[in-house]
Amino acid sequence: MINRRKFIRSLIFWALLAPVIVVILFPYAVMTITALKSATEVHDPNWWPSEWRWQNFPEMWETSGFAPALLNSLYVSGLTTLLTLVVSIPAAYALSRFRFFGRGAFRQFLLVSQMLSPIVLVIGLFRLVASLGLIDNLNILMWVYVAFNIAFCVWMLQSYFSTIPRDLEEAAWMEGAGRARTLIVVFLPLAVPAIVVTAIFTFINAWNEFVIALTMLRREENYTLPIRVFSLVAGRYTVDWNYVMAAAFLASVPVAIIFAWLQRYLVRGLALGAVK
Repeated sequence: MINRRKFIRSLIFWALLAPVIVVILFPYAVMTITALKSATEVHDPNWWPSEWRWQNFPEMWETSGFAPALLNSLYVSGLTTLLTLVVSIPAAYALSRFRFFGRGAFRQFLLVSQMLSPIVLVIGLFRLVASLGLIDNLNILMWVYVAFNIAFCVWMLQSYFSTIPRDLEEAAWMEGAGRARTLIVVFLPLAVPAIVVTAIFTFINAWNEFVIALTMLRREENYTLPIRVFSLVAGRYTVDWNYVMAAAFLASVPVAIIFAWLQRYLVRGLALGAVK
């Protein structure tokens, strides 16, 4: 009887979740199936193609310049995530542990800064970067991304850091550890869940950013993936939608892999923080 009730309850839950799952997965299904169609069947009303063209992926890879754009996106997003965390972790620790004049105002500034869209500042950023002669430079694009993500990361991290008991740090101090050693050995392992979540959001923000990259980059060899996928559509008399969808599918794969990989460390970090 108990197993039957659990089975019926599971069926009800899955019935309620099924529409949500369909809505979420439908765009990815359309993207994947279109990527496997031939050019003549892309606009065909039939859902399934008559022939699964797996060669669309290698053909797109060879003709669209996808590989350099992939490396550029990995370079920019990876360094953005690393540098943002390096700056944000000490700032968030200071906000959560120290009391100083203007602390509340600074926290409010971090929150208000999240209300500004990058597109509002893109003209000013372009003029600033152009005056420095750094247009079409991946490194300056990375630093712009770092500047835009620091406020979000500090806000996220300091909220979590404030929940870590001070007694753990004080115990380390009594054992002779300095503040820097306590931060690295005691505090940061407990903050692994927050750091991982922040890293995921930062990487995704940098990976998917389009407006600033479109404004700053000029040469095709410096294109990131969003600009490269956009170039397959913009300014063309005919659009090969099967190649566009293949590029969009491959562009989403690294983010999915990194998220799945970091999710394991997220669960491990939660367990580590609970034990300690």
